[in-house]
Amino acid sequence: MPRPTAKDRAAQARIAAALASAGFALPGTILERRIRCGKSGCRCSGDPSQLHGPYYQWTRKVNGKTVTRLLSAAQMARYRSWFENARQVRSLTGELEALSLDIAESAEDWG
Repeated sequence: MPRPTAKDRAAQARIAAALASAGFALPGTILERRIRCGKSGCRCSGDPSQLHGPYYQWTRKVNGKTVTRLLSAAQMARYRSWFENARQVRSLTGELEALSLDIAESAEDWG
């Protein structure tokens, strides 16, 4: 069994505490899009152009398939912190995996 150092255990405890304090999290990717409609005389075709939007596009995987949903500005405002929480959870999980890999590699002399 690998023997993590006190520094390793402190890092794991910091990551676990941060994960424990995470709020609700929505997975996926958010794109903020501004588009040009192509109609002549529209403000989006002027100089300088004033593009339409923003339009928020939420994409995620459900049962191995990509699902995309358009969100209103109000929905984006309501759930923005949930998307940020998901990003933080992914980052913390990556840190924990990297720490675990370092410990296992040093214990097994895989490096």
